[in-house]
Amino acid sequence: MATLTTANRMVVKIGSALLVDLVTGQLRLEWLQSLAQDVAWLKGQGTDVILVSSGSIALGRGVLGLPMQDLPLEQSQAAAAVGQIRLARAYEEALTPHAIKTAQVLVTLEDSANRRRYLNSRATLETLLGMGVVPIVNENDTVATDEIRYGDNDRLAAQIAVTVGADQLILLSDVDGFYSGNPNEDPTATRFDMIEQITPEIEAMAGDAGSGLSKGGMKTKLLAAKMATAAGCTMVITEGSPLNPLKMLENGANSTWFTATLDPHAARKRWISAMKPRGEIMVDGGAVAALSNGKSLLPVGIVEVTGEFGRGDPVTILDPAARPLAQGLSRYTAQEADAIKGRKSTEIEATLGYPGRAVLIHRDDLAL
Repeated sequence: MATLTTANRMVVKIGSALLVDLVTGQLRLEWLQSLAQDVAWLKGQGTDVILVSSGSIALGRGVLGLPMQDLPLEQSQAAAAVGQIRLARAYEEALTPHAIKTAQVLVTLEDSANRRRYLNSRATLETLLGMGVVPIVNENDTVATDEIRYGDNDRLAAQIAVTVGADQLILLSDVDGFYSGNPNEDPTATRFDMIEQITPEIEAMAGDAGSGLSKGGMKTKLLAAKMATAAGCTMVITEGSPLNPLKMLENGANSTWFTATLDPHAARKRWISAMKPRGEIMVDGGAVAALSNGKSLLPVGIVEVTGEFGRGDPVTILDPAARPLAQGLSRYTAQEADAIKGRKSTEIEATLGYPGRAVLIHRDDLAL
């Protein structure tokens, strides 16, 4: 069985019912403080931690005196706007005693569907993690409407795990794993300790969207598992309501683990390699040597740019003999890349008239 202490990077999803008393609308402070202890323990083991947390609407309802049942879109967004401040403050106050800095990151489905926004989100999260910060991620409910919503934080958490190359995704849920049927209705339902492949039979066991107590139920959790494991990230479902839920999981609490066959790095390289390139970038011998040694592609090593591509689009990298060398995601448009080719990174701002990133293709976005 997997252990949390082996994770290099972990995403933890927290539902509203764990964080907020849905009757009173008040924060479950003791539980949050115990989660902060768990996060500090993991950080002490050298693990990067990202928290994907619901709760802004639930907190905002309490402040505004709104009912706990479904609200019109405008009232939900107003509650989110009020609650987001309190949610971020609650995490900051819980983690500060452990000398852990926090950051609030609000996203929508568009941010992962659009490659440019995806790269921006990835770069920001990578920078925060590199600084030892624990990002608190939530869907931007103040602006998201149905067409740009994830709609549930299970899949949002899986997308964040894919974005940052996490090797473990923990869904703190209202059930202690994946069952052969709804345990609330079927006393013969049994829990799986581990699922190595999500088969049609497993999918059929998820039932309808109400199979779990949280919004979305088990179907959304299976979708999250598919997304995460395909990207090399192991996922686990466990009950989150006890104090110190992550320590409880490490100590053998009931759970279901969905295993990944690839590691996140290899899975990401495979994903990039499978994309259809939108352009070509020819590089010099120095760049070939640098890329072969695991370095990023800098503008100074570029000789020629062809094709029409935007930020985040895949491009083929050619060696000086015009042979394919690698494929990667460009951090510049074709026009920008052509303008800065052969130039040092320190000359980018003067050339383009605005600041840019130092590398044209980051090594993490490159598949040789």
